[in-house]
Amino acid sequence: MGEPSLLSTAGRLPPSPVSYPGDRVLPRFVLGAALNLVVVLPVSAWLADGRPAGMALGVATFIALQAFAAHLLRRLYPHERLGLCNLVTQFRSGLIAAFTAPLAVPGLLATDAVVGWSLLGLAIFALSLDGVDGFLARRSGLVSRFGARFDVEMDSILALILTLLVLQSGKAGLWVLVLGVMRYLFVLAGMALPWLNADLPERFSRKAICVIQIATLIALLAPFITPPFAWWLAAATSALLVWSFAVDVVWLARNRVR
Repeated sequence: MGEPSLLSTAGRLPPSPVSYPGDRVLPRFVLGAALNLVVVLPVSAWLADGRPAGMALGVATFIALQAFAAHLLRRLYPHERLGLCNLVTQFRSGLIAAFTAPLAVPGLLATDAVVGWSLLGLAIFALSLDGVDGFLARRSGLVSRFGARFDVEMDSILALILTLLVLQSGKAGLWVLVLGVMRYLFVLAGMALPWLNADLPERFSRKAICVIQIATLIALLAPFITPPFAWWLAAATSALLVWSFAVDVVWLARNRVR
């Protein structure tokens, strides 16, 4: 993954003190979004078994993600070129948005193995693109706070959507939502406890657990992964994730500025 640690407790970026000219590349970003609808619509239709509600949810999610990304672009992008790196992340965001389509068709994943296998393959493909955008950004000299934040948010949304799909499939109970909402809960906690917003030191275990988190969620989509093994796999990964956040919270508590 490109910045796996950012999907965990280090997933928040402090506000930038500089105003960037993202408006200059915004039209190209909007054009890229329009072109990506050519992918989002058929993929959503396939994953929703042609149901209009699923197609509508996939497209609506994509539009919402692009609106949020455009807002970040205007605030955080400093370059005159959009670059292939950001287009790759935008394409990945289209796939991620399409993954919401089965959520509009309850029971589909539990009864349609074709959709299950298709979702599994596309999720693996989307995950493989993570890291490509970072590599391209460094190679082209287009590294930016926008690119890092865009990538982080798509990783987080991917985890949340996959968690909802696992819950819908019936392979784990409501507690499995821990795998999708922990980062968001941490961010909310930081609003009440500002010391949680301090920078964290690099920690290999945080990155490793993040990779395990996404890999587990994708694996749980496989039709042959069934309870009770699915339950234990999700529970073990949830425990690891909670432990990772707990370690960071303890470190922040011990090192906060009095």
